[in-house]
Amino acid sequence: MIIQAVKFRKDGFYGQPFAFGGEDGPEKFDPNVRYRGSLQNYLIDTGDEVILVDTGLPAGTPEEKPNETSPAYTGKDICSYMEAFTALGYKPEQVTKILLTHKHADHSGELRSFPNAKIYVGAEEVGAAELQGLENIVPVEYTDGAYYNFPACQKIRDGVYFIKAKGHTNGNSIVVAENDGLFYMLHGDITYVDEALYANKLSMVFEDLPAARETLDRVREFIRNQPTVYCGTHTPQGYENLEAKRVMDLDHPVPTVFAEYDFSDRTASGKYVCSVCGYVYDPAEHEGAAFADLPEDWKCPRCKQGKDKFNPA
Repeated sequence: MIIQAVKFRKDGFYGQPFAFGGEDGPEKFDPNVRYRGSLQNYLIDTGDEVILVDTGLPAGTPEEKPNETSPAYTGKDICSYMEAFTALGYKPEQVTKILLTHKHADHSGELRSFPNAKIYVGAEEVGAAELQGLENIVPVEYTDGAYYNFPACQKIRDGVYFIKAKGHTNGNSIVVAENDGLFYMLHGDITYVDEALYANKLSMVFEDLPAARETLDRVREFIRNQPTVYCGTHTPQGYENLEAKRVMDLDHPVPTVFAEYDFSDRTASGKYVCSVCGYVYDPAEHEGAAFADLPEDWKCPRCKQGKDKFNPA
């Protein structure tokens, strides 16, 4: 089995209030502390099939232009998701299965580029706007019983498990791939940065807070009892852990390298991008209404986050 990261954005950041403030509130944390951010998803080559875990942002999603008060920033384009996928040496028609951790567009953006693949997704996500019009969806009901301390899973094939992990979204899932005695935990947004895993903190983004807490508790218990390589989507620690085959030790965190960003580049298009789900607000599609003129209680149409989660594009 070969597991690789599909890397398509770099040099982003996640502020401590955003990454840690889900339960205690963002005001308890320092907005000047910014952890490194990136965007990558994962590919599993089992030898007889190619499986993707999520499929990146849609082609053409504009880059964000954060400012000093932005709570999160997904980073600069390295290339498109499909270009990153192709650079690994694969063709779309080779992909047999896609394991979708959740509906948000930075995870589901290029599903339509893999027409031969079955798309496995938690049944509660199937009604999401991002998934409409897809005929190759397989709703997962997690009927294969427990996987270690997780109560419900679906076995995808030998060594690959799709695990119910509700919280970030109501149909959120984790993928675990077992290889050479290690457990590779490929996740969407259980945490945005590894520092939150070590600190046992939830992010500001969830649809069910008690479920998110239960899921994080189970993740940490699993990591304490199995040699786990923790591979996230939004931090370069995800692919660093993968490439080093780094087994997580919750009592001995990897030293933090803080993010650096030059906020002087303020050129912007008038569009705004949700840093949580990738939704693009384009005034041209809303009768010319500028983002700044939207009501303060306006919410992202996709993930229901507030205006403060948007950055200029």
